[in-house]
Amino acid sequence: MERAPPSPRLPLPLLLLGGLSLLAARAGADVPLEACCADGHRMATQHRDCSLPYASESKECRMVQEQCCHNQLEELHCATGINLANEQDGCTTPYGDNASLEAMFVKRCCHCCLLGRAAQAQGQSCEYNLMVGYQCGLVFRACCVKGQETADFAPGDVGDLQETAKISEVKEEQEDPYLNDRCRGGGPCKQQCRDTGEEVVCSCFVGYQLLPDGVSCEDINECITGSHNCRLGENCINTVGSFRCQRESSCGTGYELTENNDCKDIDECESGIHNCLPDFICQNTLGSFRCRPKLQCKSGFIQDALGNCIDINECLSISAPCPVGQTCINTEGSYTCQKNVPNCGRGYHLNDEGTRCVDVDECSPPAEPCGPGHRCVNSPGSFRCECKAGYYFDGISRTCIDINECRRYPGRLCGHKCENTPGSYFCSCTVGFRLLADGRSCEDMNECNSSPCSQECANVYGSYQCYCRRGYQLSDVDGVTCEDIDECALPTGGHICSYRCINFPGSFQCSCPSSGYRLAPNGRNCQDIDECVTGIHNCSVNETCFNIQGGFRCLAFECPENYRRSADTRCERLPCHENQECPKLPLRITYYHLSFPTNIHVPAVVFRMGPSSAVPGDSMQLAITSGNEEGFFTTQKVSHHSGVVALTKPVPEPRDLLLTVKMDLYRHGTVSSFVAKLFIFVSAEL
Repeated sequence: MERAPPSPRLPLPLLLLGGLSLLAARAGADVPLEACCADGHRMATQHRDCSLPYASESKECRMVQEQCCHNQLEELHCATGINLANEQDGCTTPYGDNASLEAMFVKRCCHCCLLGRAAQAQGQSCEYNLMVGYQCGLVFRACCVKGQETADFAPGDVGDLQETAKISEVKEEQEDPYLNDRCRGGGPCKQQCRDTGEEVVCSCFVGYQLLPDGVSCEDINECITGSHNCRLGENCINTVGSFRCQRESSCGTGYELTENNDCKDIDECESGIHNCLPDFICQNTLGSFRCRPKLQCKSGFIQDALGNCIDINECLSISAPCPVGQTCINTEGSYTCQKNVPNCGRGYHLNDEGTRCVDVDECSPPAEPCGPGHRCVNSPGSFRCECKAGYYFDGISRTCIDINECRRYPGRLCGHKCENTPGSYFCSCTVGFRLLADGRSCEDMNECNSSPCSQECANVYGSYQCYCRRGYQLSDVDGVTCEDIDECALPTGGHICSYRCINFPGSFQCSCPSSGYRLAPNGRNCQDIDECVTGIHNCSVNETCFNIQGGFRCLAFECPENYRRSADTRCERLPCHENQECPKLPLRITYYHLSFPTNIHVPAVVFRMGPSSAVPGDSMQLAITSGNEEGFFTTQKVSHHSGVVALTKPVPEPRDLLLTVKMDLYRHGTVSSFVAKLFIFVSAEL
């Protein structure tokens, strides 16, 4: 007997699209229903809640938003159930209420997937024949065909499976419609696969995103992308395919954090973590607990803080409990009324009629039970002595004694210092503070208002600090006066100015010699004035200006007899004819001009002399022939054909020296003499 094929049934997405077309016909072309449906999908994906208010003004758009949101929400819940079946091999949901709509969808898809996986494991057919419903059958077949450890199926494939199932009703029963499906067994995709006929399209579950290879999926970190819905005060923690929200701070004393990030009151009485005594009962309150005594006092008793029952003396109440002519006698928990008898208690006596006891006024003159200077106040059956404010009554000496408030309430009466006075106390402040109008508190006093410092004053808490402007220093004597700093007298004063330092209040000034120098832009060094360059010399036309430190010299020379001038500073010997002394004269006399200060570092080479071109076999001798009477200079031979003139000891004072240096050159068996006239100008040091 053949079973009739089931009647065609449209999948939920097709039904929803059909409804959208009808709504579009009613609402008109102006209502973007596709956008409304996209809003519904987005609300379900982001908020997992379809009860939020819809902002559209169109009734049809709100209907579409709600239907699309519920459809997407069901697909998300079904995907969660399939993932649960693939990950845990069980359907224990993390939701506390199994009767909720979300738990129901998750559990249904989880069970259907487990059935499909079980059928595949037992080698059974993946064509379902149980009356488990259309959507459950699709999930059953997908999990059966997949047959892998990880679930690569999501409700997004349900629409494709529904289309395939619809086609399979037309084809013959023996033909398997999935033989030519390139997504069979998951295809090349890691999670979701859809065969469009032209190509295979891979997609990912909710919480994942497709990698550039178009096949693999990776987890989306909702905490970084900002797509989570954690509230203020909660931290977002990413999980595989989703996220969770965790509270930042603790709940505080008396509360504990639940799994839903809510604070729940701790019942200390039920958990036994209270500290109530055995005679007390623990009563829980929000965030704490109370201890109430077990023993409830009977009538006539009052309970104290420790739970003890204390008898009430009804006879001392304001309204007399006994009628006139009777005496009230207090008893344990009650009182009795007794007819007056001649014997009255202490502080009472019989009235004139002898019918009742009346109070004795101990304070009536001439009796003075409290002593002189104090006030006696009568009370029924007794009396009391009152003292002035600031005193207490001493029952032994029967006098009023001053109360030392400073000792009784230390640190509570005055801000700084407390001084006891008869009957009272007095507050005072430490140095640098003043008493406020309340007579107790102290505030910092700004001593700088009275200008205690000679220059600058800075108020500090409880005191002040004087400081000085640049160029002054605070006096070590009084700490308030500013004294000028003599920068020129400091250990480094000699290095401040290159020539002379002039101190004045608050600063200093450098100066240079009156002539030949000017102050440099840095205000400290002295620069030599080159009179020869600036043209302020007084040399004649026939003289040459030579600049020295702090001045200049006008130079002019004439060649001696038997010589002629061959350059500005050179004289050549004339040809020798019959003069026998002529060959002994130097071939050349050259004039040089040198200048250095008196503080030049010695030894120092000041002049070098030798032939302009050396010839192998040359030999020379260098000697100072005149001008070195004081022995400041010496000659040194540095090679076979050159020598130097060196300063070996300092010249103590500025002066002009003329040094004559002679060089004898021995070449090819002949001797040639050359003379250098050194005009040396020693200037004063700065």
